[in-house]
Amino acid sequence: MKTMPNILRSLALGCLVLSQSSLRAADAADAKWETLFNGKDLTGWVGVHDVTFVVTNDNLRLVKGMGWLRTEKEYGDFNLELEWCPLVEKYDSGIFFRCGKNGKPWPDNGWQINLRYDMLCGLVRGYKKVVPAETEKKPVKEWAKLRLEVKGKKVTCFVNGEKQWEFNELDRDTGYIGIQAEDRAFDFRNFRVQALGSAAAK
Repeated sequence: MKTMPNILRSLALGCLVLSQSSLRAADAADAKWETLFNGKDLTGWVGVHDVTFVVTNDNLRLVKGMGWLRTEKEYGDFNLELEWCPLVEKYDSGIFFRCGKNGKPWPDNGWQINLRYDMLCGLVRGYKKVVPAETEKKPVKEWAKLRLEVKGKKVTCFVNGEKQWEFNELDRDTGYIGIQAEDRAFDFRNFRVQALGSAAAK
């Protein structure tokens, strides 16, 4: 049977653990969302190689080219949300994250979420361990929402609020967020990021 001092110490330790968990949750909830696309121009973005992106009807439109559009800043741990809409049949694009600058026409390190007509939405390119949920292929001119939660080595992908997959093998601590151009027209909107923790962004 525990003595009264031991019981008090146990209760104090439990309260400390709960308090620390609550603080971590509060820190994540209080982290500010940063708008990556302002709906007016390409401020905060850098075009890489031969790409054409324009602003039309408050949307960020990928017109043509083989390359990518990346953020000016690098991000470490973050939540990312965006909506995307393919404008042509046999569409093909993708979202890069934790990528470096090198490579042509696309970065040769980092990670990419495919947005392609003949693949399950949210497939990680070149990573066969990830099997997305059986979501329907996205019709042309129909919007879909993508959310990525990236922290440490772990990344979780959601499409239209449904969890697709998660894994714990990211091999870069920071990198750029970007949009792949594969010479197929797309619209993007509501592009925002919530930087988390000490390795949030630079």
